[in-house]
Amino acid sequence: MGKKESIGKLVLLALEKAIDGYVRLEDFAYHHYRYHYGIPELKKASLAQALKRLREKGFIEKVAEKDEGKIILRLTEAGREFLLFSKPEDEIKWDRKWRIVVFDIPESKRQVRDVLRRRLKLWDFKPWQKSVWASKKNVTDKLRSLIKELDIADWVLVIESDNVGR
Repeated sequence: MGKKESIGKLVLLALEKAIDGYVRLEDFAYHHYRYHYGIPELKKASLAQALKRLREKGFIEKVAEKDEGKIILRLTEAGREFLLFSKPEDEIKWDRKWRIVVFDIPESKRQVRDVLRRRLKLWDFKPWQKSVWASKKNVTDKLRSLIKELDIADWVLVIESDNVGR
């Protein structure tokens, strides 16, 4: 994990662990040892860039802006999922099943197709082709729920198998 990614992940973890749902970012920038011991002092610019990236990815959202320019950020469901599925591979016991997604979503539904691809990336699916993706992670139920929610079942096939080979 690179420095840019680790700052963002520390922010997500701090938001996840916060009892009241928010963290004072000034404290995080200047007294981060309260949240994660051993990381070098963070610069305001690095923290601002990390927050920008997290908002662009949809992992955090701005809830409100208080007096004195204080901004309150909240961890989104996508941010929680990222934390859930960002464990190192050696921490996740593989159940020896592959999850394969094959889709042919019409151009008129391009935005929905892009949403599906972004979610597949988030869940660590890897593209075999533009519309064929595979993963070892057990997210079949979540994937099928997403397909139903996006109303794209007619164009998407989800295969879960322990019998993949040549």
